[in-house]
Amino acid sequence: WDFLILFFCLPVVIFNEITKKRLLGDMSCRIVPFMEVSSLGVTTFSLCALGIDRFHAATSPQASTRPIEQCQSIIAKLAVIWVGSMTLSVPEILLWQLARDTSPVSGVVTEYCTMKPSSSLPESIYSLVLTYQNARMWWYFGCYFCLPVLFTVSCQLVTRRIRGSDKKSECRGAKHGQGEGHLNCTIIALTVIYGLCTTPENVCNIVVAYMSPELSKQTLDLLSLINQFFLFFKCSVTPVLLLCLCRPLGQAFMDCCCCCCEGCGPDTTSSESSADSKLKTEMSSSIFFDKTRETPPPLLALGTPC
Repeated sequence: WDFLILFFCLPVVIFNEITKKRLLGDMSCRIVPFMEVSSLGVTTFSLCALGIDRFHAATSPQASTRPIEQCQSIIAKLAVIWVGSMTLSVPEILLWQLARDTSPVSGVVTEYCTMKPSSSLPESIYSLVLTYQNARMWWYFGCYFCLPVLFTVSCQLVTRRIRGSDKKSECRGAKHGQGEGHLNCTIIALTVIYGLCTTPENVCNIVVAYMSPELSKQTLDLLSLINQFFLFFKCSVTPVLLLCLCRPLGQAFMDCCCCCCEGCGPDTTSSESSADSKLKTEMSSSIFFDKTRETPPPLLALGTPC
């Protein structure tokens, strides 16, 4: 979803700032806010799901022998997160519309997006969208800021307390404990980045809600642009942060890049690289799954796949 935000929303915003014309017209005024709010929902519910998973890992009586979660189960959870986030963002499609303003000096027509429900909507839907507009500020603050931050902090505190009081945690092995520590650091880092990037938007929403008559249109446009900049920054940093903190994921990504650069063509060292990759796979302990690992065999001088 971060890739979709950078691929679709970022060019539209840049084009609008340069030419004062809205790319794709009224459609972009509806789709861009919908995708941006959906991005907040995807991140929020993903952090909540990761916090629940860490809590289950800490409270499981046999956490070190938990089987790897099936792919179907993971896909089902991701589908719930994505569909739920997109469903909660549907009012954004009905809330925004394209507006035009003509400069009295130069006579240049400027296109911009305004938060105003269309009067052509049915009366029942119009009233619901209007209610959403009035509660939008506190909905943002409660669901997309307080929920993921407080949920993640609470799960981390409870997990640390349970592990600190669990006498059997010492028998889980150093490898398992190190993997748990890496995953906890990853979740905390994602939460910190998300909280820092969404704080300006919530502050701006509160300021605009209570000081809107005193602010000019140029100031409101600048605040909106700053909010979008922080959202694009979050979407850019999050994948890099995952690749850096999650060592197995980062190593797999680098191996794929090296394989693509070399053309993946068969050579005399293919069997040697295959054996080395298999050895690395057996030794690497993924931080996203809890399972027992046997003592790794001694390293052999087999070279590297790159």
